[in-house]
Amino acid sequence: MPEWSVTEPRKLTFEEPVRDLHVRVVNGTVNVVGTEEGSARLEVSELEGPPLVVTQQRGTLTVAYEDLPWKGFLKWLDRKGWRRSAVVSLAVPAGTRVEVGVVGANAFVSGLRGPSTIKGVTGDTTLVGLSGPVRADTVSGNLEAQAVTGDLRFNSVSGDLTVVEGAGSSVKADSVSGSMIVDLDPEGPTDVRLTSVSGEIAIRLPAPADADIEANTASGTISNAFDDLRVRGQWGAHKITGRLGAGTGKLRATTVSGSIALLRRPPRDEEPWEGRAGAEPGPTPGAAPGPVDGPAGGAGDNFPSGPGDA
Repeated sequence: MPEWSVTEPRKLTFEEPVRDLHVRVVNGTVNVVGTEEGSARLEVSELEGPPLVVTQQRGTLTVAYEDLPWKGFLKWLDRKGWRRSAVVSLAVPAGTRVEVGVVGANAFVSGLRGPSTIKGVTGDTTLVGLSGPVRADTVSGNLEAQAVTGDLRFNSVSGDLTVVEGAGSSVKADSVSGSMIVDLDPEGPTDVRLTSVSGEIAIRLPAPADADIEANTASGTISNAFDDLRVRGQWGAHKITGRLGAGTGKLRATTVSGSIALLRRPPRDEEPWEGRAGAEPGPTPGAAPGPVDGPAGGAGDNFPSGPGDA
């Protein structure tokens, strides 16, 4: 079994096929990019503390610390008190199955067609252009997913979830206190299920939308941009129910004390002026967007751009 002990910045190329990638890093950054090349490449550009052990066996490439197992990863503590950090970048075939574990490190994963599993303790994770199924578990780390077309499952204690241009058939998320901002732009029916105890939930749906809706909060506020939906509530509880379009998809959102907002995306046929032939120049880039159409009561607020804006 080929094995390398990486003690300083180094580059490695792996000619043997890679079908599975396992990465476990403490502090620093992990970058994983899917490519159409047959080989895999690794670059460790910064390294502090104990060595990273790199192994390749039966199609599985592993980059990790010896004392950091995948099992029980989210409960791992560095009892030996080593100060460690690494900046690791990998390019692997796009169909590779990927497992990334980060403790205090940030992870960026893009361009993969295979299944991806992310575990993070305090580091933030960014996912871009993944078409395979994704499972992400964090303690307090935030997750941002952009243009992810595979099924997305997210579990966290206090981490925030941000989905931008979500086009997958399924988004399921559970959190205790983390906020959830989900911007949906699917090609077909979508099954969305979001649950939080005290976190706020904001969902932007396409226009026209096609979903059966049920969203409720025990003591939070409700905002609704769709006239076809009913808002009911007494005492502290509020609920939004109804059907948009044929009701083929499903949307279920539940929070105990957080607020819920249902917002509206612009119709697909409303192209930006600069995208039409012979159109007048559009607004200055970077200008603030206009309000979302909807009834009073908060539905006209701009869609938040990230967890910090929720």
